[in-house]
Amino acid sequence: MVSPPLPIQPVTGPISGSIRPPGSKSLTNRALVLAALARGTTRLTGMLDSVDTRVMLESLATLGFETSADQAIGETHIVGGNGTIPATSATLNLENSGTSIRFLTALTSLAHGKFTLDGNPRMRQRPIADLVTALQELGVDASCPEETGCPPVTVVASGLGGGQARISGNSSSQYLTALLMTAPCAAEPVTISIDGTLVSRPYIDMTLALMSRFGAAVTEDPAGTFSIPTTGYDAITLDIEPDATAASYFLAAAAVTGGQVTVEGLGREALQGDVAFADCLAQMGCSVRETPGGLQVEGGELVGIDVDMNAISDTAQTLAIVAAFAEGPTRIRGIAHARIKETDRISATVTELARLGLHVEEHDDGLTVHPGPMVPAEIQTYDDHRMAMSFAVAGLVSPGVVIIDPDCTTKTYPGFFEDLARLCGVSR
Repeated sequence: MVSPPLPIQPVTGPISGSIRPPGSKSLTNRALVLAALARGTTRLTGMLDSVDTRVMLESLATLGFETSADQAIGETHIVGGNGTIPATSATLNLENSGTSIRFLTALTSLAHGKFTLDGNPRMRQRPIADLVTALQELGVDASCPEETGCPPVTVVASGLGGGQARISGNSSSQYLTALLMTAPCAAEPVTISIDGTLVSRPYIDMTLALMSRFGAAVTEDPAGTFSIPTTGYDAITLDIEPDATAASYFLAAAAVTGGQVTVEGLGREALQGDVAFADCLAQMGCSVRETPGGLQVEGGELVGIDVDMNAISDTAQTLAIVAAFAEGPTRIRGIAHARIKETDRISATVTELARLGLHVEEHDDGLTVHPGPMVPAEIQTYDDHRMAMSFAVAGLVSPGVVIIDPDCTTKTYPGFFEDLARLCGVSR
């Protein structure tokens, strides 16, 4: 059901304040999987409560794991299965949660039984064949029964034996993450080799760092070849960092209004690679500082840049909005894999910026934004939370921006518009 359109109220001057976004979706869903595989009970605090994380939690419960969540305080306890899956059969509906369907496709290979993983119509258009093929190389009976290379996926599991697999690196880092997280629970060591250039490398580094915290060791030698011993995982207590991708919208708000925003609890040492979005803002003319309270951005005279955002593609839409207010064009490149996200994010961003009256060029691997005066427009969001949140930033400066279906943000950030209004000192 589509939610009512939301007009964005422009601010009357530079915004100033601090905010702590909810916990990282990327960290939350990785931590939930590792906790389910661990020995003992894991305690997660600061956890994100969103559609994507609820889908993951509900699916783990369907797979037989004991979970308890107190959403009011953002805390979840998970009793791990020590590398085994309690259920012997399940049908999982992962809606449009890419992390959930990819991570759980690999996780169910550890089970003994038959599992079907599916999602909504958009999920049935999102490729997963590379992951399925890699699992087949490891001896898993996995397939896409409709022969589209997309969900639904069927896994007939008898445990993960181990061995060697190759996987393409140029479509989604989540395939490799899914294999890496599952591998320590295989019967024998696993070696995974990457074909081509690995996109979104910071997400792999995040995965490896989190696996290490749970007690698993991974060796990468040579570059692009990962060796994973059968160590399993140990339960831990983990506080989830604020979501760095969500932080990008507030940092962008500081940039386009010439204000100053501090994101509490986030610094350059964060596990999340998207914290590097602040470096893009610095290149455009903003001041970026680490303060005792968190990462701070102060707006300045914005200039267009040429930037490869392959490693931080989830923030590309946000930067495209900032680019609309800069002096000179901005070329965003290296994000071809963004076309297979919740929507084709390159095409969607180009279309909606044009709807605002801007001249935007679409390229195979990105876009070029030419700044200029904007006109009022209703922004289509394509059931993509990041379209809604990024284009809301434009409405802080340009009057007449209306976000269609704003509740699509519940996928990762249910309280986004309330938090944005609070930061900007306006009522919603």
